[in-house]
Amino acid sequence: MDLQKLSQEVSRSLESGGKKYNYYSLPAVEEKGFSVRRLPYSIRILLENALRNFDNFGITTEHLDTLLHWHPSGSDKEIPYKPARVLMQDFTGVPAVVDLASLRSEMQRKGKDPKKINPLIPVDLVIDHSIQVEYFGTSYAFRRNVELEYERNKERYQLLKWAQKAFKNFSVVPPGMGICHQVNLEYLAKGVMEKEGVLFPDTLVGTDSHTPMVNGIGVLGWGVGGIEAEAALLGQPIYFLTPQVIGLKLTGELPAGTTATDLVLTITHLLRKYGVVGKFVEVFGDGLDKLTVPDRATISNMSPEFGCTVTFFPVDERTLDYMALTGRPEEWIRVVEDYCKANALWRNSQDPIEYSHVLELDLGSVQPTVSGPKRPQDKILVKDLKESFKKLLKEEHQRDYIEPEARQENVWLNEGGSQTAFSEQAQNRSTDAEVIVEEVKNKQRTVRVRLNHEEYLLSDGAIVIAAITSCTNTSNPSVMLGAGLVAKKAIERGLSVKPWVKTSLAPGSKVVTDYLERSGLLEELEALRFHVVGYGCTSCIGNSGPLPAPIAEAIEKHQLIAASVLSGNRNFEARVHPQVKMNFLASPMLVVAYAIAGRVDIDLLNEPLGYDPNLEPVYLKDIWPTQEEIFEVMQKVIAPEDFRRNYTQIFEGDDLWQSLPAPSGEIYQWDEQSTYIQEAPFFTNLPEKPEPIKPLEGARVLLYLGDSVTTDHISPAGSFKPDSPAGKYLIAKGVQPKDFNSYGARRGNHEVMMRGTFANVRIKNKLAKREGGYTTYLPTGEEMTVFEAAMKYQADGTPLLILAGKEYGSGSSRDWAAKGTYLLGIRAVIAESYERIHRSNLIGMGVLPLQFKEGESAASLGLDGTEIFSIEGIDDNIKPQAVLHVKAQKSNGNTVTFDVICRLDSAIEVEYYRHKGILNYVLRQFLQEA
Repeated sequence: MDLQKLSQEVSRSLESGGKKYNYYSLPAVEEKGFSVRRLPYSIRILLENALRNFDNFGITTEHLDTLLHWHPSGSDKEIPYKPARVLMQDFTGVPAVVDLASLRSEMQRKGKDPKKINPLIPVDLVIDHSIQVEYFGTSYAFRRNVELEYERNKERYQLLKWAQKAFKNFSVVPPGMGICHQVNLEYLAKGVMEKEGVLFPDTLVGTDSHTPMVNGIGVLGWGVGGIEAEAALLGQPIYFLTPQVIGLKLTGELPAGTTATDLVLTITHLLRKYGVVGKFVEVFGDGLDKLTVPDRATISNMSPEFGCTVTFFPVDERTLDYMALTGRPEEWIRVVEDYCKANALWRNSQDPIEYSHVLELDLGSVQPTVSGPKRPQDKILVKDLKESFKKLLKEEHQRDYIEPEARQENVWLNEGGSQTAFSEQAQNRSTDAEVIVEEVKNKQRTVRVRLNHEEYLLSDGAIVIAAITSCTNTSNPSVMLGAGLVAKKAIERGLSVKPWVKTSLAPGSKVVTDYLERSGLLEELEALRFHVVGYGCTSCIGNSGPLPAPIAEAIEKHQLIAASVLSGNRNFEARVHPQVKMNFLASPMLVVAYAIAGRVDIDLLNEPLGYDPNLEPVYLKDIWPTQEEIFEVMQKVIAPEDFRRNYTQIFEGDDLWQSLPAPSGEIYQWDEQSTYIQEAPFFTNLPEKPEPIKPLEGARVLLYLGDSVTTDHISPAGSFKPDSPAGKYLIAKGVQPKDFNSYGARRGNHEVMMRGTFANVRIKNKLAKREGGYTTYLPTGEEMTVFEAAMKYQADGTPLLILAGKEYGSGSSRDWAAKGTYLLGIRAVIAESYERIHRSNLIGMGVLPLQFKEGESAASLGLDGTEIFSIEGIDDNIKPQAVLHVKAQKSNGNTVTFDVICRLDSAIEVEYYRHKGILNYVLRQFLQEA
């Protein structure tokens, strides 16, 4: 049939709640002879999206044909996606706003109307990534942390307040309100959208890789880089290769004593083992009936850890129950039900869906689980953690394990026997601590830490951070109330958290605090020093704040292998805290238990957590609540009114936000003296037509990297030192080290960010002898920082390359991992494989991703990174997935030749590369129209 007319022919009407709507009917498409009900639900949503937005230009008949004939094996054909809205957090949102403001400045310089640069779809930015846990364990921790947040981020927040006034379709959720993914799940997500009388599925992209959390409520969305999100909000479709859809069949129900966190860590291991990078995952099976939306959202949240794009749960009765619980309007819940049932988007187990592959998991097989010490997929059963720690200590750190009885690790000495937290004064005075090493050579180390009249022993494996945080779990009342019940029962047995543990509670929304307070369990958590420290992402993104000085000193001086436990989703090396080498993901309930134990080298299921005042042993089973106890509390304390009350005020902010002065006007007034916000350099004096694509000749390797290099390794993140390139820059600008803040907070200043690119303390570059952000400037053989070498190469006019292994760019969607790469002068990356988002972001900045042929690598080809590279075929005639020929000349005159695959996967990606980036492409379109 004529696909050009299909979208017009399948328009239908629907009446719901006394109102009449139009929609694009998938059953009507099936009546035309296309088998829609065999399609996974996520593909159905993409098909509806293409039908509704069809214009035969950006979205063509070929796109429709690809979706209508979707094959389980996937395809190398591209499909389009125009999300209904965009979600941002402030770390990635600030540079996006800087880019939009910079586009306006360039429009004005060219004599065009700057108001043309405006979001064309709704954008919600939630300020949740700037809170740092400086204060903890006290009732004043939250307020002081927020005050510090405003003090450090005033310029950034003023920019965001300006943007809210200057741009249409742009809203800001102020600091201290919640985590973007939980706010999205509980409030922003509508399930079904309506525009000009037309109903359609709620869809989005987000500038945080954990955007798929909202898949748990039947909303299709995933994480993209800020660059790609900006293009989407400016009206560009997002193009990607037709995905495979892996069916995850869940059966049975979770056994007593396990949590949704145990389930998600089990699924992480299962999916990573199978391999779902770049694929969709869709969940089905009878086990779904036993999972609440928060349980489902806990699973969907971890999609980046699985490696997949989305983990989708279709709309069903549980979805509607959750929408009612969270205070959505009753009439709109009816619209969601009527629309999804009418349009083949309601979960129906009778549909003959064809998945690319089906994986099965019996929920009854799940056991208490943690993951670590540095990858989410490294599943360890709780009962095996002690033995796993012993093995890790020996294999990775060359130390023999000593049983606690022999080293008295679990003994801490204190006059009077009290277990008091460190005072603020003591945290800042390392002179109060005396550190004496007990075990050194090739053995597990034990260090005595003395602070005033308090003394205790720290060994390798001591837990120094225990954080209940992150969107993964704080949206789930069962595990949050469960953590409170664990605390309550522990206190009743006379237990407390060990004094060396830095504890924190960072709820995803104020609703969590409401129900914890109403249940009386917040008081119990606070008794164990799990006080609210802020509403935002903390430990998961490296905002753990400093460790108390004596502990930091003990770790630093004697290289202790310290540990953290966190109810988050990320535990990559050096991410949680640069001094903490082992990081374990666990449920909030287990976080409390491990904080009481104070160490990870313990079998929680069989060894006592501690001893009560009568020296009676207390085991985990003694303080673990039953599912019935948790459910009973949930029924009493969670109410729709809490959600309505909190979200009615969500955009107002606190007194600090309301009193914050903000600039006005259509054009942002750039301050050359600002060290936080600078105009982006990518668009200044941009030629109105793109220059010819230049060949790559005489290129040098800046970094030669191995497998699983994450965006955490590439992108600036966390804190930095005065002697780093970024630190030196700020000091030269008059900024004191105490006021450095984090890289994330300074994402609006490219001068800071480019200096921090590839500066991670754990990155391993084969062209440097030192670990960290170092390389060798090859013309002289001198070792220096990556930034310094890059600037010398730029002065020489030398183009740069990166050599890498498998899964290059895995992890969070960090646009600065691509922006910084571009600003350092890197023209191309040659890797064995890529994670989806980073490959896309590289193209979005005009950096060419190239891939070794299957079975080949830099090592197998005999490359050592000192060669001079030339690549044939990089010109205006470059084609998607073209095979390009590489010549690498060694210093002895020999030449290694090999072919690589150009990972420009579609025609539109070629255009983005030709324009040296997505936003350059979009700006030139605006300039032509203005």
